[in-house]
Amino acid sequence: MNLSIIAGCIWVFVGAVTAMLPMRGQMVPGSILLLSAPVIMIWIGYENGWIWTLVGLAAFASMMRNPLRYLIARARGKTPELPPELRR
Repeated sequence: MNLSIIAGCIWVFVGAVTAMLPMRGQMVPGSILLLSAPVIMIWIGYENGWIWTLVGLAAFASMMRNPLRYLIARARGKTPELPPELRR
């Protein structure tokens, strides 16, 4: 197993631990995970091929589906509703 796959596995474990945090505690580590995912995907694709990139992309989309929905809605100009824990 090469280093890019190991980094992808670590990303998944860190994402699972982040998901167990309270909603307010998920913001910073979740943002870091969201920003680091494309770098890891490109790295995996470069070292292992596009099939493994698709596997990583599926894991990314599964774990980050709600933040991605929020960002897509914001990009479309809509104001999506936030969970009650994040409203001020």
